[in-house]
Amino acid sequence: MMKRILHVFLAVAVLAGAGWAYRSWHVLQVAAKTNQFNEDVDNLFYALQQYKERIGGYPVGNNAEVAQSLLGKNPKNLIILVGRKKDLNSKGEIVDPWGTPLRIYFSGEGVLVRSAGPNKRFDDSTVLNSDDYYRSN
Repeated sequence: MMKRILHVFLAVAVLAGAGWAYRSWHVLQVAAKTNQFNEDVDNLFYALQQYKERIGGYPVGNNAEVAQSLLGKNPKNLIILVGRKKDLNSKGEIVDPWGTPLRIYFSGEGVLVRSAGPNKRFDDSTVLNSDDYYRSN
């Protein structure tokens, strides 16, 4: 009887340890992608500022059109940002570390960049645990 209790205890301990290890690994993965998002957005803000200074205003259009403007399809044919292959999807859109196209909003002197986050879904204000990321310059 004691041997059986010990086996059950060991099985529960192994499962708990595996659950803890998986949770820790997942937290580290999300943190790494969050850091990548912040670095990518810092680079995007820098590129957009350079574009504004050299061209005279922010690029216009949707995500793919903004990317094309930064890659040289602009009035002065200047390449402001050369994105890495993985930063653009097949439609030519700038994507976040989870592969979802960023939403880029321009307002007067500022820029807002929004990522859908790990769940790859843009949540609205009614979602309690939204994982979307927002950054503005």
